[in-house]
Amino acid sequence: MTSPDSDSAFYRTLLESTRAIPWKIDWATATFAYIGPQIEELLGWSPDSWKTVQDWADRMHPEDREKVVNFCVSQSQGGIDHEADYRALTRDGSYVWIRDVVHVVRGADGAVQALVGFMFDITERKRNEERLMALQHELEDLSFRDGLTGVNNRRKFDAVLQREWADARRAVQPLSLLMFDVDFFKAYNDHYGHVEGDDCLKRVAQALASAAHRPRDFVARYGGEEFALLLPATDAPAARAVAERCRKAVFKAQIPHAASGVAQILTVSVGAGTIIPGAHDDPVRFLQEVDRHLYCAKHQGRNRIVGCGS
Repeated sequence: MTSPDSDSAFYRTLLESTRAIPWKIDWATATFAYIGPQIEELLGWSPDSWKTVQDWADRMHPEDREKVVNFCVSQSQGGIDHEADYRALTRDGSYVWIRDVVHVVRGADGAVQALVGFMFDITERKRNEERLMALQHELEDLSFRDGLTGVNNRRKFDAVLQREWADARRAVQPLSLLMFDVDFFKAYNDHYGHVEGDDCLKRVAQALASAAHRPRDFVARYGGEEFALLLPATDAPAARAVAERCRKAVFKAQIPHAASGVAQILTVSVGAGTIIPGAHDDPVRFLQEVDRHLYCAKHQGRNRIVGCGS
């Protein structure tokens, strides 16, 4: 039969041979009663430098500290076992991701006596999670990109229109929309071929994107040879100025169009509209109105802007 001392030595040896770092905090004094020697290998701080819970808090990343400390204290006060992930400062100034698994020890009267737990190095897991998240964002971004031109696609446009519509309604601000159609694009394809036609759409998309200066200005390929430019917080005169800038940007690209009915250089027709959305307004009807303006621009001779005061 083994003695209590030999049992204690056995369990300590077992704990200190694992990669998990055991620790114990006395609740009344908020001091470390024990922390495994593995802590020095992981973080560089010697076990005897972990004296109080303040040392634990001070060696936490500033962005994590308040949230994690408040959570752990509240859970411990409630006698609830818990886990917390945070970045721990190493002695050389870098950070390691830690998961603390905490068990609350209570006395016969239910009062908290101590906290015991394990620290686990989860840095590699966090890196893998970050890589996976980046990959998910990349795939999501690709799903919202037009495969030919590289600008946003119709799916993304529909989502952004709904968001900007709600923001404009809440802020009582104008929202403008420009819709573009490449003039005589079927004739362009028939004359130059579809490969040149694809290249033409890419150049038009680049010209429109270059003319949209603000971060929230949103360019998308709406479908076929049609493009859309959403302009948040933009009134009608400003929207018309952007429309003219876009029309000139396409013209300055100097894309030859020998089969055009309006010029020897590729041009675009533009439909424009501005609205301060109210409770009874609808984004679909607004979109239809701007599309009617685009139809009028084409019907009136193309290479022109209709809407926003025209």
